[in-house]
Amino acid sequence: MIFRLPKSRGEGVGGKPNLLTVPMLPLRDIVIFPHMVVPLFIGRERSIHALEFAMGQEKHILLCTQKDPRKDEPREGEIHRLGTMAAILQLLRLPDGTVKVLVEGKSRAITRQFLPISQFFQVEAEELLESWEITPETEALRRTAIAGFETYAKLNKKVPQEAMQSLVGVDDPGRLADTIAGHLSIKADEKQGLLEMLDASRRLEQVLGYVNRENEILQIESRIKNRVKKQMEKTQREYYLNEQMRAIQKEMGEKEDLKGEIQELERRIRRKKMSAEATGKVKHELKKLKLMSPMSAEATVSRNYIDWLLSLPWQEKTKDKHSLEEAERILEEDHYGLEKPKERILEHLAVQSLVKKMKGPILCLVGPPGVGKTSLAKSVARAMGRNFVRLSLGGVRDEAEIRGHRRTYIGALPGKIIQSLKKAKTNNPVFCLDEVDKMSTDFRGDPSSALLEVLDPEQNFGFNDHYLDVDYDLSEVMFITTANNLFSIPPPLQDRMEIIRLAGYTEVEKHLIAEQFLVPKQCLANGLTKENIQFSENAIFTIIRQYTREAGVRNLEREIASICRKVAREVAAKSMEHLVKVTSQMVPKFLGVHKYRFGRTEEADEVGLTTGLAWTEFGGELLHTEVVVLPGRGKLTITGKLGEVMQESAQAALSYVRSKAESLGLPPHFYRTLDIHVHVPEGAIPKDGPSAGITIATCIVSALLKIPVHRDVAMTGEITLRGRVLPIGGLKEKIMAAHRHQMKTVLIPRDNVKDIKEIPARILKVVDLVPVDHMDEVLKTALVLDDPDSLFKPVPPLVAPEPVYVAVEPPTAEIQAH
Repeated sequence: MIFRLPKSRGEGVGGKPNLLTVPMLPLRDIVIFPHMVVPLFIGRERSIHALEFAMGQEKHILLCTQKDPRKDEPREGEIHRLGTMAAILQLLRLPDGTVKVLVEGKSRAITRQFLPISQFFQVEAEELLESWEITPETEALRRTAIAGFETYAKLNKKVPQEAMQSLVGVDDPGRLADTIAGHLSIKADEKQGLLEMLDASRRLEQVLGYVNRENEILQIESRIKNRVKKQMEKTQREYYLNEQMRAIQKEMGEKEDLKGEIQELERRIRRKKMSAEATGKVKHELKKLKLMSPMSAEATVSRNYIDWLLSLPWQEKTKDKHSLEEAERILEEDHYGLEKPKERILEHLAVQSLVKKMKGPILCLVGPPGVGKTSLAKSVARAMGRNFVRLSLGGVRDEAEIRGHRRTYIGALPGKIIQSLKKAKTNNPVFCLDEVDKMSTDFRGDPSSALLEVLDPEQNFGFNDHYLDVDYDLSEVMFITTANNLFSIPPPLQDRMEIIRLAGYTEVEKHLIAEQFLVPKQCLANGLTKENIQFSENAIFTIIRQYTREAGVRNLEREIASICRKVAREVAAKSMEHLVKVTSQMVPKFLGVHKYRFGRTEEADEVGLTTGLAWTEFGGELLHTEVVVLPGRGKLTITGKLGEVMQESAQAALSYVRSKAESLGLPPHFYRTLDIHVHVPEGAIPKDGPSAGITIATCIVSALLKIPVHRDVAMTGEITLRGRVLPIGGLKEKIMAAHRHQMKTVLIPRDNVKDIKEIPARILKVVDLVPVDHMDEVLKTALVLDDPDSLFKPVPPLVAPEPVYVAVEPPTAEIQAH
């Protein structure tokens, strides 16, 4: 390549170059190359003065680019010194005060000196000319650049068709490079670098590099557009519908609604006191929400998630009442009896008044229906000054009901624990988990296992709901669970709870509850006053004894409500001053015939009929047991829908009787010629448990010896093969059942004597409890005998028979030979 150094347009006196004094126009973010014709819009006052001065002279002006386009008033050092000498072709003043000017670049020029003029920039500039010669390398560069620019023009629709025509016949590599550079979409700094590059061939080579780079970028953009276009063709209908919806939202201002909603969420986040983990989670989710379309499904999921986190009571709590007298008054006001649970609540309040922070207790109230387990939990909340929330677990079989669903599922929600806390609005409520023994298990999971974390004071400070996916502190919640029985609650879950048993009410307690609570409540519910209805004491006892048979008072309240409704009808028909006095004789008029017998035991002592005692979910019950002895072959038949354990108790009872056959005066092999049939009436009701062992044994002995059993004696206890009587459970409920049926004597295992203190003193005055150790004591007390000691006859000890010696003659020789 042959290249001559650039030289000035002419030389002055003494060989110095000629300097032109021209106004200078600083440009922002644009570079003008020689041979370019470009319109410019001028708004700065100094620039307008420079144009006006140039129009009054030879219309020459120097166009230089600012180093920082953000400066409105650039200084001398903030303007590139090398620019383009241009001629003003046209100048037009616009109504807004700005000027539109059309300029044509002539040549490169460099600023030698700034002249001291304040109205505009005036400089002494020197034009730079360059010479070139065509060589094979230059020609190759020229052709490659033209081909590359042709590709660029096809890819970039912004390049006009005239641009390609202007390149035809251009042999000058410098002019070709300048023309192509003027149409490239490259940065102003890169263009300035090309303007300052005076070597034409090197400049053209640099331009070719820019062209190739831009072509590669445009080709990538084209491929992306084609790919997007193919995707749009598949979902074109949905795309256009979404676009229309966005346009409609814009017209209706829904975008503004979303913006206002996001601002409201931000305000709530700033005000809400949450854990550090929850705060970070909700801020991250809000950041994602800002980038989503308001109508997208993901936006709805994020909004719901943020709303759940913000609506939970993270640090909101109620202040506990520490007045033990006030708490005791409230508990006594709401419930009669129930000493154990009341005592436990008062203990908790006493400890809490001494300790600043303690883990919430987890109590399990176990008792028959209607004894006030759920209402007691409400009273506990009122006594402690806390909010109350109740969750029924009856029939719950999905683990997600406790822990919630993950957000990936459509319509996912937090579990019932978190939902209930949102309803409670505090993080330390009294939380009643009702019917915890009624949960079931299937393929969807085991909800009782999910409760293990909730009801464990060592774990529930970090309860993790699947929906929230952040830890929530349940340690300040006071959990109270209720159940009718314990055998359906898994042992690990029982281990986490403090079991408090609530036995059934006695008749006297039921009478007091009816008089003080139930009657006033139902009178108010049915619009009656004391002037309209009065219950006598005997009337309430008649309802209790002959129309209800339960451990609680739910049916009692139902019968009282039935009487109140019938009285309300009479009052409405006659006058508001009408008074009805309900006596025991009038109860059948309102409630119909008696549903249950009371105080009627068997009319006579019978053979093979014994009264046992059983525990049920509804309290204690009598368990009449019958035995019949028939001719046969020693078969034992057991009927009455008895469970496996109870059938084994019958087998053990028969084995005991067989072992005592001789002392009872029975033939040693009596069972070989007899069939024994054991039956427990009410055969539709399932029965199980070992506590009927002594009852069945007494029945069998009575039937075999033809000796009657006292009709007013009841009994309960497990029997062993040796006749020992083992302890049983539910003693209080069984004794109360015996009292309800006017049993005078109850035989109990001696090991259960420690449980007698739980039985009300008024019952112990009426019912005689006889502790026994052995089955022999049971038979002596239960059977009708003139002399109980004569029942068992002495059995002579077994003596080994003396050996009998027989003389044997020696064998004969004949036998020996054989």
